[in-house]
Amino acid sequence: MSTIPSLALIPSGYKASKVYSVLPTDGTGDFTFSRAGAATRVNSEGLIEEVLSNVPRLNYPMIDGVVSGCPSLLLEPERTNLLQYSEDFSNAYWTKTNTNTSNSVISPDGGLNGTKYTLDVTSFRSQISRSIFSVGTLYTTSVFVKYDSVKYFYISNAGAGEYRVVFDIENGVIVSNGANITSSKIENYGNGWYRCSSVFTAAYSTLYLKFSPNSNNDTFTNTTDFSYIYGAQVEQGSYATSYIPTNGSAVTRVAETANGAGDANTFNDSEGVLFAEISALAQIETSRAISISNGSSTTNRLVLQYTNSASGNEIVAFAQATSYSSVLTRSIPNSTIYGKFAIKYSDTTNTFDLYFNGFKIGAGTWNHSFPTNSLSKIQFADANGTGNPFYGNTKQIQYFDSALNDTELETLTSWTSFSEMATSQLYTIE
Repeated sequence: MSTIPSLALIPSGYKASKVYSVLPTDGTGDFTFSRAGAATRVNSEGLIEEVLSNVPRLNYPMIDGVVSGCPSLLLEPERTNLLQYSEDFSNAYWTKTNTNTSNSVISPDGGLNGTKYTLDVTSFRSQISRSIFSVGTLYTTSVFVKYDSVKYFYISNAGAGEYRVVFDIENGVIVSNGANITSSKIENYGNGWYRCSSVFTAAYSTLYLKFSPNSNNDTFTNTTDFSYIYGAQVEQGSYATSYIPTNGSAVTRVAETANGAGDANTFNDSEGVLFAEISALAQIETSRAISISNGSSTTNRLVLQYTNSASGNEIVAFAQATSYSSVLTRSIPNSTIYGKFAIKYSDTTNTFDLYFNGFKIGAGTWNHSFPTNSLSKIQFADANGTGNPFYGNTKQIQYFDSALNDTELETLTSWTSFSEMATSQLYTIE
């Protein structure tokens, strides 16, 4: 295990009318982080980089293939890349009808290990395939591809159109989704590389990866055009997670935990504010919590969480002190876009409020203090440190031991400019 210094998650530049406590910087404000095994992140140069076991991942966001803004702490669940050769497409593990030339182009990790994928002039169909799926199981397939002279890339579970997604990798857009496709996505990783992903419940056992000059047909006339491919991944689940390299066997990236920041002297039993700038990994029906408690029970706790709504786009503020509780549940536009959230509790003013992106979106009642020392640590999970783990991105997390007023909370949860807001939420300004 290792620690995440609290300063790494405290924003600079926030000013209010008085000085408030944030997570202490004497070591008690550090999170204890654990991940037994390596994992990848996007570094400050925009390259995929592997970090060692128990090293937290500060992952840099990209807009239009360029690193934009500050990094966030990335926490992900356990996932396995089921494909045994994620980069070596010339290996006999893959069934091929085309020519693959390894180590032909600089890949998204900055190495000369991208594969040149040349269309086949004999069969007039160009694909690599692997029997990998269990029929009836939900999977996410993702692949990095780069355009040279073949414009369209297919992720397919069968030859028929309802089982495939077609990507335009010259312009970075999705052309079509088959009727059996749950969702799909294309992400710009810079230097011409896109990560194409497709989510579907397998109807057949085989995965097909294809390039074609045609957007509605994977056959073609005689040609020797080519494009590039790197980093294929098949994982069980409803969204793509960070890239897991493999070379001869399936590889599992284990789940991460970050818990235990603060102590009983950090938190105020009567009033305070929990603030976080966060985004979810996906809009899913799963609760993902950040909590303050003593970790020993679920009876005395302050919780901010994405809840298990059908849309995956609800936020919940929840406080419970012995038998007294207050709950605010509100819809938000999109949980995968960064939001600034703050919960205020005060038994002096009998208020329990929820703020989001500069606005008060919920007002409740709080007229009961937490028992002494029942708030002693922040967890990226529910009170016991294991339930409803928070898997997502965290840019900031703060605790204030006084109840800020409305103006201060509106300022805290707002952006300083339109440009900052757009960059923080990964929008392109045109």
